[in-house]
Amino acid sequence: MVYKSQRIANWYFTIALLLFVLQVIMGLWLISNYVFTIPQSIVDVFPFATARAMHTNLLVLWMLLGFMGGTYYIVPEETGSEIWSPGLAWFQLVALVATGVVALVGFAFGWIQGRPLLEIPRPLDIVVVIGALVFLFNVGMTMFLARRWTAIQGTLLGGLVFLALLYLFGIPFYSNEVIDWYYWWWVIHLWVEGAWELVTGAIMAFVLMRLTGVDRQVVEKWLYIEVGLFLFTGIAGTGHHYYWIGAPTYWLWVGGIFSALEPLPILLMVIDTMNHVRHRKTQIVNPHTWTIAVGCAVLHLIGAGIWGFAHTLPQINYYTHGSQVTVSHGHLAFFGAYALLNLMVFYYAMPRLKGIEIYKPTRAKLGFWTMCSAMMLMGLTFGIAGVLQSYLERVLGMGYMTAQSYMWLWMAVTLVLGVFFLAGVVITVFDLLFPKAAEL
Repeated sequence: MVYKSQRIANWYFTIALLLFVLQVIMGLWLISNYVFTIPQSIVDVFPFATARAMHTNLLVLWMLLGFMGGTYYIVPEETGSEIWSPGLAWFQLVALVATGVVALVGFAFGWIQGRPLLEIPRPLDIVVVIGALVFLFNVGMTMFLARRWTAIQGTLLGGLVFLALLYLFGIPFYSNEVIDWYYWWWVIHLWVEGAWELVTGAIMAFVLMRLTGVDRQVVEKWLYIEVGLFLFTGIAGTGHHYYWIGAPTYWLWVGGIFSALEPLPILLMVIDTMNHVRHRKTQIVNPHTWTIAVGCAVLHLIGAGIWGFAHTLPQINYYTHGSQVTVSHGHLAFFGAYALLNLMVFYYAMPRLKGIEIYKPTRAKLGFWTMCSAMMLMGLTFGIAGVLQSYLERVLGMGYMTAQSYMWLWMAVTLVLGVFFLAGVVITVFDLLFPKAAEL
């Protein structure tokens, strides 16, 4: 670590990891509702919808904190200067964490907007917007005063600007439900398959460059393609959410065609880096971080790309929309694209922030392969349950609860896999919070 202001990133990372554990625990509670009959006395106090709101909002919060912490670690090294205002970075962290705590408590007491993933009430929305603006101002001032612009900085800043602007469209309510859902997807889709993709590309490029010693030109050329695909396919790909909300029928074609190209530059960037590393015979200091980067690219392609494309074709989505197939796609895509991205950054930065240049990877490997194996199998079991659900409910016309009885076995297997996934998460979090130096 060269810059003192980078230390703030460690607090973002630590809180994000703890929220990750809490999110997974909440997910286990949700899947338990499909396997066991929960007493009504518990349901009355803690209904499924409340737990789901906590699970999804914890996902968003810990990933955003990871992105922000990663930005505060990367920007000083890219600009060659300290963060413009560490005080603003602390203010932003406290504001966002406080918002998250108040939101979770509020959900438990019914203080909720109702729209999935955007449940936090209007006053908390305002705090989130303030936190995002403070973040953008702090990062922007750091880059502007340093005047050492790179493609990584530009892509990262562009993604963060889009992230902040698109959130604004999810704040107001619209009297027409079709319009309301139309703009709701501007936040959900264009965050995940637009702004977050740009942030992912920039962070991945930085870590690959520093980790492997690959030339800047190699990774940055893929960032230009990533920006192009965001503008070309990411925006148009929003159409695969407009099939059944009352939007014009041309979205069936637009959404079906432009749905799954965004992950390609990330995968190609990693493959290109692999070729350069092999050609130059470069020794990677912390090979496990490189393993996570490869895993991120592969699972990003499988979960968001291949599985997403198959699921969002209109001929298939007509039957699978809102089923457990959607859950399968969501889990694989989020874990592969963004959870592993954050973990890659954490493993790159956190040992260094603790003065460890080369960390011992034994626990890291155990946690990584446990998580990845469990998540891949969960994607499969959720998918099987979803195909059963789609056929029984939407082809044969069975009732919801009747179909659930046929899905029970696969949901029970998913619960067991979820326990293994939690074990992998706990091992990983412990290893990151208390890393050990490698024995040289």
